[in-house]
Amino acid sequence: MVLGGLLLSWGRPSSHQRKNFVSNAGSFNYDPQFHGASQESDQQKRQQEHLSKHGFFINRARVLLGSGAGTFTLAVSALRSWSHFQLDWAFVDPQTPVRAGTRFCVSLKELLPFWIVMPLQIAYVTDVPRARTGGSVTNKGSFSYGSGTLHGHLLAGEERFSIEWDEKDQVWYEIFSFSKPANLLSSIAYPYVQLRQKFFAQQSAQALLKHVTAQQAKGLMQENSKQDW
Repeated sequence: MVLGGLLLSWGRPSSHQRKNFVSNAGSFNYDPQFHGASQESDQQKRQQEHLSKHGFFINRARVLLGSGAGTFTLAVSALRSWSHFQLDWAFVDPQTPVRAGTRFCVSLKELLPFWIVMPLQIAYVTDVPRARTGGSVTNKGSFSYGSGTLHGHLLAGEERFSIEWDEKDQVWYEIFSFSKPANLLSSIAYPYVQLRQKFFAQQSAQALLKHVTAQQAKGLMQENSKQDW
């Protein structure tokens, strides 16, 4: 059912419910001047100060996944298949295409026994290949995408998910978001909403780390099996 512009479901929302809701969600529900503001930038600190000045809550989490090309490739693949969003209480359809303009829903089990469906749209996708000149790294490899909230979402803002392969050969997963209430319910319960955002960032980071570690172990077992033959 739709209540106050929000889609609530007694059980895990179906694909039909999600698609129908997001198709009627309208446009981004935050000021155009902030569209794409979650993208990584050399002026990141100044950008965050600007966002905070305009009332946005900044949330950030970062976890080391490992090192090397193999880890980077696995992590990017995991991000493309939404492995960071397959939690017991929150999920995105893993078949959702990761490309700018794609609309999708995040489904959250927050108000027992209800699930809340949140409509978003991918605002940008950034894919920077790793480059070398001679024997030194001149450009770190990274992959990221950011999604913006649409009308019908509890919050207004953006969230970026990124994989970075740095000059020290380390591979990192980072979540960065800025948001503020866009609904009476989220305004009343905003301290709780902020805590849940932080909790999600921690769980998402652990989910991606667990996925990448499992895939690495699987690959190692397959390699050892080939050697045994």
